[in-house]
Amino acid sequence: MADGGPVEHGYPHLETVREAVTALYRRLSYDTVRTFPVSVAPVDVAFCDTDDLHLGAQRVAREMVRHYRLPDARLIVGFREMTHAANVELAAGPEYFVELNDRFRTHRRDIGAALAHEVAHVYLHRLGLSFPGTRDNEILTDTTAAYLGAGWLLLDAFRQDGASSQKLGYLTPEEFGYVLAKRSLLFGEDPSAWFTSAQAYTAYGKGMALARRDGEQPPLTAAGWAGRRRYARDRRHALDGGSVPAGGRREVPYRFTADDRGPLRVSFPCPTCHQRIRVPVEGRVRARCGLCKTVLECDT
Repeated sequence: MADGGPVEHGYPHLETVREAVTALYRRLSYDTVRTFPVSVAPVDVAFCDTDDLHLGAQRVAREMVRHYRLPDARLIVGFREMTHAANVELAAGPEYFVELNDRFRTHRRDIGAALAHEVAHVYLHRLGLSFPGTRDNEILTDTTAAYLGAGWLLLDAFRQDGASSQKLGYLTPEEFGYVLAKRSLLFGEDPSAWFTSAQAYTAYGKGMALARRDGEQPPLTAAGWAGRRRYARDRRHALDGGSVPAGGRREVPYRFTADDRGPLRVSFPCPTCHQRIRVPVEGRVRARCGLCKTVLECDT
């Protein structure tokens, strides 16, 4: 959290941001990402000075838990003097303790932004998804929050004038704008209508320009010979009706995988949170979703 100090601009973490988006798709699947078409609504995290501080913080925390589809997670929010904006204790759950900087006692409209980042930590912890190193892991968290519909609050918390500046999160304003633009191009949702910060609107416009340039680049320009050959093979098989070579994968109606590490398995989305669950094809199975802890029993 920058408060009165210089705010970094530009795209110094762009490569890590792109890796984070790729990792999110690999861990969740395209179908699961598509279940986040609606961002957190401003009215659901609105916080005025007349609201009770602790009750209001708990209300916003519950909204973030609902948005990330963590039905059995319970957040306990407290305040204390600290250097960083916030901190969460990533225990086994279902209770998670979140500490917010004391400055949020008087800057209440940014509590939603701080909790968007901290609950994203809980979400990634449940998924078992992380990057090595604190810096890269925090970039992954910011990118996840923005791409799944809660991180627009982090960009809107960026405010700057001649006397002071404030920014939450590890991404630069332009990088937040880039991730939000990628989300906007995917879902057709424009978050700029919710911004209260003029600087956030400017950063989002710059991020959108870069995101649109990404879409104008020819595919596989950075891939090697083997990657281009693999892409051409997979595309040819898809055009042939989905036939795949032995040991490959097909999507209709489920996703089947087989390799030398075990028997043929089928994956399907969890009915509660849509996270994909993999079970053996044959026999009766009892599976537990690693994200929302829903227990499923079925015959395969």
